Amino acid sequence: MWLLSVVVPLIKLYFCGARVLFYQMFNRAFKLPVLPKQNGRVAIVTGGTRGMGYEAARHLASLGMHVFIVGNERKEGAEAVQKIHDEGGQGKAEYVYVDLTSLKSVRQFAQTFRSRGLPLHLLINNAGTMLVPECQTEDGFEFHFGLNYLGHFLLTNLLLDILKKSGGPGRCSRIVNMSSATHYAGIMNMEDLNRRKYYSSHGAYAQSKLALVLFTYFLQEQLNAGGYHVSVNAVDPGMVDTALYDNLWTLAQMLKKPVAKILFRTPAEGASIALLAAAASEFEGVGACYLYNGEKRPSAEVSYDTELQAQLWKKSCELVGL
Repeated sequence: MWLLSVVVPLIKLYFCGARVLFYQMFNRAFKLPVLPKQNGRVAIVTGGTRGMGYEAARHLASLGMHVFIVGNERKEGAEAVQKIHDEGGQGKAEYVYVDLTSLKSVRQFAQTFRSRGLPLHLLINNAGTMLVPECQTEDGFEFHFGLNYLGHFLLTNLLLDILKKSGGPGRCSRIVNMSSATHYAGIMNMEDLNRRKYYSSHGAYAQSKLALVLFTYFLQEQLNAGGYHVSVNAVDPGMVDTALYDNLWTLAQMLKKPVAKILFRTPAEGASIALLAAAASEFEGVGACYLYNGEKRPSAEVSYDTELQAQLWKKSCELVGL
């Protein structure tokens, strides 16, 4: 049982990584088209202080958006906002502290945002972590599950009514969930989502990314049923040279450095797929897609399991107190 729960997820995750690297070896990053101006529109980007989140926030501000950069690094946040303003774009950026591993912090941010009386046209759930040693959030959730998925699940639901009001015919509000090719290796253990029985950081990370895809499809179905003008998509940035890999084993870190220089995408290239889903005209009103390298791709077969989608939604509501 230990072998299945710990070693197999490790092998599956690295196999997914090898496949992505092989693809990137022979396929260049897609070229992001010129995006339409977004003057007067409002966006929230989680994890927007650095890496792909920063690149997404910077580009959106250049299109005229008012971008809220949320994260738990105040110094980085202030620096990110200053750099964006120094570029002199038509939009503006603000940093707001949020700890996505804390349900209390997420609720406080949602209340603060609501008190501003602003619309919300775009939510990019980008923040994440990978291969963290076994630990729990302050609410007792496995760290990957809590940060990568549950925090975003709660944030999205707390702001969903504003997104619904802000979208309209021909100009939908949009939600973009940052998943990963590792979701193909993910297994949703509904009886042990916090992986208390047998812990694997590889399995926990893959599970959190699969949860985001399941969440994407179920939420879009609910929005469609209600007739709301909100689209939800999951995106896969590929393997990108960011701090996400800081928790790799020492040997893996040593092997990664020379490979990253040649085969990994840059943060700007990685952010392009989120920007495509966030602002491209071709994705107006288009939801429930899994996007990779500029095009729609089939996600893992299990992600289309509507019963599993509903089970995860119900369980997630219970866990976050909705």
